[in-house]
Amino acid sequence: KKYRSYRGKVGKIAPNILERDFQATKPNEKWVTDVTEFHLHGEKLYLSPVLDLYNGEIIAYNVEKRPVYALVSKMLDKAFKRLEDCDTPILHSDQGWHYQMKKYQHALKEHRITQSMSRKGNCLDNAVIENFFGLLKSELLYLEEFNSMAHFKEELEKYIHYYNHKRIKAKLKGMSPIQYRTHAKESA
Repeated sequence: KKYRSYRGKVGKIAPNILERDFQATKPNEKWVTDVTEFHLHGEKLYLSPVLDLYNGEIIAYNVEKRPVYALVSKMLDKAFKRLEDCDTPILHSDQGWHYQMKKYQHALKEHRITQSMSRKGNCLDNAVIENFFGLLKSELLYLEEFNSMAHFKEELEKYIHYYNHKRIKAKLKGMSPIQYRTHAKESA
């Protein structure tokens, strides 16, 4: 099920700076984020990742049982640790209530991150993170049986590790996201 975090205008809407330009020439130049929901065994689990458009790597994520602000703020804290002093990325999201909050917008400003938001109701503006959710669900959620939500959470964390370290992409010259980033650093 698609998680819908839009609750109307609860804060400030940022302009769509990314404008579907999903190409990045270096790490920490353009990031995308969103929240997705999993419903298993009568329980819900929410995933909030940040994907770097340079190599498609999930650079940070957080999982919570409820879609509270901490779901996103803890993910952001992890993403901030990936920044070098010279980095000033764009972070693109939809217009979900988490991303409209003053706390969220202040945290981005503090770390010299430019906020960008999709146009209302236009999932194509955030297609890369939506594509990741589709892969995650088709390669994990719909293929395996989980005996509990705790079991699913373990497998979810293993999948994200697999996605970053082992899952090769033709677009990355047959390398995984982390191999591509490492190879690019060594070549520079």
